[in-house]
Amino acid sequence: MTDISLRLDKRLGRIHARQRLGIEEDHEAQIFGQGLNFFHLENWYSIHAAIRNVLRITGLYGRGCRNAANVQLRMNNVASVRLPRGFEGFRILQLSDLHVDMSHPAMCRVIELVTDLDYDICVLTGDFRGKTFGPFEETLDGVARVRASLKGPLYGVLGNHDTVRMVPAMEDMGIRMLMNELEVIERSDDRIYLAGIDDAHFFRVDNIEKAAADVPAEAFSILLSHTPEIYRQAAHAGFGVLLAGHTHGGQICLPGGMPITLDSKLPRSMGAGAWEYRGMAGYTSVGAGSSVVAVRLNCLPEVTLHQLGRKD
Repeated sequence: MTDISLRLDKRLGRIHARQRLGIEEDHEAQIFGQGLNFFHLENWYSIHAAIRNVLRITGLYGRGCRNAANVQLRMNNVASVRLPRGFEGFRILQLSDLHVDMSHPAMCRVIELVTDLDYDICVLTGDFRGKTFGPFEETLDGVARVRASLKGPLYGVLGNHDTVRMVPAMEDMGIRMLMNELEVIERSDDRIYLAGIDDAHFFRVDNIEKAAADVPAEAFSILLSHTPEIYRQAAHAGFGVLLAGHTHGGQICLPGGMPITLDSKLPRSMGAGAWEYRGMAGYTSVGAGSSVVAVRLNCLPEVTLHQLGRKD
């Protein structure tokens, strides 16, 4: 058994580690079947060049590449009656869908944006690498460069592009990976609860029940998930906030920001930005990076600063 496998057994428990590794081996690079969606464009590598060629023919490729590097800083306010008074004004920086090996200019822009930001914690909601299988050393190098610009406690979850083999190295960087786990964040005598689940979109190894088991009934709690598709389960489990990514907001959209596809089973109103479901505040980041091809049309990439407030 490799050193990574031994560390994963110790870190996650034998069953979770073996289950995740086994599913990765069974279904890596699979185009059809598995996961919440039957078709997985990100794994159909022969079509990626065709998309680039179509964009070149239409004259949109250059603009799309420039847009992909034009990462925006967006602000989002979250108000809740459950928020303890000690956490009024608490700030959470969210980075999602970095795909660090897809666009170097985009990652340089992310570093530029976050270096001097004021926030309390940073959360990373999955999809750190560009491909969905194969070597991941280049991804870890890219994550390390971004991580060097971040401060304060860092928490992350894996996405459908990520291998669980990345977890030990990411935790060595100081990123606490939440694998169906819970963290308690304290300020004086007040507490909020931050949970994170393993990938629910492709690998289907999420366990909200385990992540939420120790959250008090009336506490303020936040769930990190790569995909927002589990919004129903999150709301009924009592979470007050769901922070997710995965959709890229469509990435290549029609004028007005209308996505051609979200690669997700959820209402389009939940495909980008802030939304609400059964009293739970949700936010779907359109991501800082790009997938399949490093272009963006009518959907600029983002990093997001969430500010918590009380709703009296």
